[in-house]
Amino acid sequence: MLQVEQLSHSFRNGQGTVPVLQDINLTIGEGKMVALLGSSGSGKSTLLNLMAGLMKPDQGKILIAGQDIVRFSENRLAEFRRSHIGFIFQSYELLSNLTIRENVELPLVFMGISPSKRKAKALKLLEQVGLVEKASLFPSQLSGGQQQRVSIARSLITEPSVIFADEPTGKLDTETEEEIIAILQQLNRDMNTTFVIVTHEAEVAEQMQVVLTLQHGILVEEAVREV
Repeated sequence: MLQVEQLSHSFRNGQGTVPVLQDINLTIGEGKMVALLGSSGSGKSTLLNLMAGLMKPDQGKILIAGQDIVRFSENRLAEFRRSHIGFIFQSYELLSNLTIRENVELPLVFMGISPSKRKAKALKLLEQVGLVEKASLFPSQLSGGQQQRVSIARSLITEPSVIFADEPTGKLDTETEEEIIAILQQLNRDMNTTFVIVTHEAEVAEQMQVVLTLQHGILVEEAVREV
């Protein structure tokens, strides 16, 4: 489903290059819930951005649905992301001038889906995350946890192969964090969608099926558990 081979990446500064990831190899099966765990500066967000096609690595392969996205042109990569990859942001990234339903629909607008089809699909997903009755409201009228649920619904609207989430509970209190993780787990069971979640919280990682631990840009541990 998702495979990384000999992946390395560095950032450049005035003094030269700073290694961020070193020879990462991993395989993530379809329908798994995976945590990328590590302290600040461990390289976990960089790895997430590389796997999501938001950055190009210095070397290595990233295969999603059997295709090496590192080899894609920028246009091909943008097209592939639209249909195969979803993203959940820590800060929700909702457009304030659009309603909740319109925010969820947005990826389908760029894909040329008809208004009636994208509306029906958005309302169905909002129902799954418990917000269909708030479809006509604007983001500013929702709590942080509710806005994150909208972000989750939006990430699923294109039925992607994999969803990447960067600290999706980082701005939430403990109770709301538990609600969001429960929603992700339920959607994972219902839709068999793969989730890769960056976190520094052991409490979140403990609820995932696979935990990948990074230290100083090196994959030091892979734990698989029944959850």
